[in-house]
Amino acid sequence: MKVSYVLICLFLSLLSGTSQGQEPLTSSSLEGRWDMVVDMAGKQSPGWLEVRHSGNHTLVGRVMFLFGSARPIAKINYTNGTFDFSVPPQWDKGDTDLQFKGTISAGSLTGTVTYVDNKVYTWTASKAPSLRRNKAPQWGSPLPLFNGKDSKSWHTTGPNQWVVEAGVLKSPKPGANLITNQVFTDFKLHAEFRYPKGGNSGIYLRGRYEVQLTDSKGLEPLDDQFGGVYGLLAPNEMAAKAAGEWQSIDITLIGRRVTIVANGIPIIIDQVIPGITGGALDSREGEPGPIMLQGDHEAIEFRNISIIPVKQ
Repeated sequence: MKVSYVLICLFLSLLSGTSQGQEPLTSSSLEGRWDMVVDMAGKQSPGWLEVRHSGNHTLVGRVMFLFGSARPIAKINYTNGTFDFSVPPQWDKGDTDLQFKGTISAGSLTGTVTYVDNKVYTWTASKAPSLRRNKAPQWGSPLPLFNGKDSKSWHTTGPNQWVVEAGVLKSPKPGANLITNQVFTDFKLHAEFRYPKGGNSGIYLRGRYEVQLTDSKGLEPLDDQFGGVYGLLAPNEMAAKAAGEWQSIDITLIGRRVTIVANGIPIIIDQVIPGITGGALDSREGEPGPIMLQGDHEAIEFRNISIIPVKQ
């Protein structure tokens, strides 16, 4: 009788999925935001996945993979801890859909993606941190990020085309992005910039979230235009000046909450950035990160770049 009782308890525990304090795996276990790392033939590339329910039993979401903006997922198929979905190509050099397959276990994901080149790459993911702050930030002293003389407090990950002329930090042609040597958690950032006609650049917050600096005067305020958090948050109005004019941007980032004032106009007010954007340095959202200036698109110039970091 004692043996039978033990076996029955063990069986019921396994059925309930609580043998070690774990909840049973259901489709709701997959819901939420996940920070991904994709192994592209030995190169680690950041990614991001968001899963949510739609209606009674359908899962939908978004995935950020390699570059571009977060791609919408029309339907995620889930069965007993495994799932799959597909998304169409975006800026990829190919016409076939990307095919994702994955498995969830112990709060993490593992899977594969069949890319447009028909090669299969592996990926892993962990739950993205909420980054909620329990108290209002206490700000430190202003810190200049550019001294008007050189770029010694910055570095690139490739050949450096950035130059300093007459107090202006310039990327005269497409090349490498420029990254601060220091890393930051929460901060208030100020920068002045100028781009030519057709300009396309950006500022990456913690090296992960791109704020667009594009020649967008007169266009609709969209998430891929001036002042938007690329592919995720649209400004509430278009504040861009004409190409060739000096402009300003002030960005406050507290956890995931961002406020952006462009040319003196509040255009994004205390909005949550859901995940990393294309071109991010990594997907480790819980860690501090640098400020990164985009230099791999069109020419761009900066001056008067400063930051007020939160007191640690």
